[in-house]
Amino acid sequence: MDGFWIILTGSLVAGSCGLLGCYLLLRKMTMVGDAISHAVLPGIVLAYLISQSRASLAMLIGAAFFGVLVTVLIEVLNKNGKLQEDAAIGVSFTWLFAIGVILITMFAGKVDLDQDCVLYGEIAYVPLDTWMLASGKSLGPITVWVLGANFLVILAFIIIGYKGLLLTSFDSLHAAALGISTAFWHYSLMGAVSLTTVLSFESVGAIMVVAFLVGPPAIAFLLTDNLKVMLGISVAVGIASATTGYFLAVWIDGSISGAMATVIGVFFLLTMFFSPKKGILKQQLRRGKVEQHVEG
Repeated sequence: MDGFWIILTGSLVAGSCGLLGCYLLLRKMTMVGDAISHAVLPGIVLAYLISQSRASLAMLIGAAFFGVLVTVLIEVLNKNGKLQEDAAIGVSFTWLFAIGVILITMFAGKVDLDQDCVLYGEIAYVPLDTWMLASGKSLGPITVWVLGANFLVILAFIIIGYKGLLLTSFDSLHAAALGISTAFWHYSLMGAVSLTTVLSFESVGAIMVVAFLVGPPAIAFLLTDNLKVMLGISVAVGIASATTGYFLAVWIDGSISGAMATVIGVFFLLTMFFSPKKGILKQQLRRGKVEQHVEG
């Protein structure tokens, strides 16, 4: 039964990240997820220092605030500071992550936090923290309920905002001409990414969140040009990676998160070579036919 809860947890994270990651990929902002996952560290530390509690709500508010703050900072450095977007991302999250590390160092005697836990998480512990009713009946891991609710929120956001996200992702000028606020959809998407990152990294770790945000959408991008199909493939690949990764970890007796991320990498390499539309093998065959036609 523990294996089922672990796979379900990984699948819920993969579903939420896969949907949002498609839009980040189309906007060439995939590393924003990496930035958010690192930048939330000072928010977690400050939330603990202010509230003197490790309650999830206080941590969530602190982390979410810094998650949104880093996206605003990136936008300001990019638009107002005339800094390239990748440079703006690098400057923003390394600065905030460094502040978080310094805060932990300064208050090491008061703060019971571990940077490794933030980065790597521990999905194997998910089945241990269950939601118990007064009658003593268990409803399953609390993490699964939280991530399930988050997945439904993200799914509703994607369905309701499909047109706005689509137009602002492909042609922001055309969207603005139609009266669609590019800033609204940009910060709404960043807010959704922040929420998903903050809720997910406690159980699967920041590195795993980044892997799910980037890997499955990149695989889907190589397989189709249709956005709706791309969203579906991204979610399916994420779930397949979580499931295969779990059984790989059991087989080799290794890290579950590491195995899931490894499977995503293997799936990506296979797609990159054998994709029927954009694969390297397909491109080589097409180039060979063109050369034969020219020589003939």
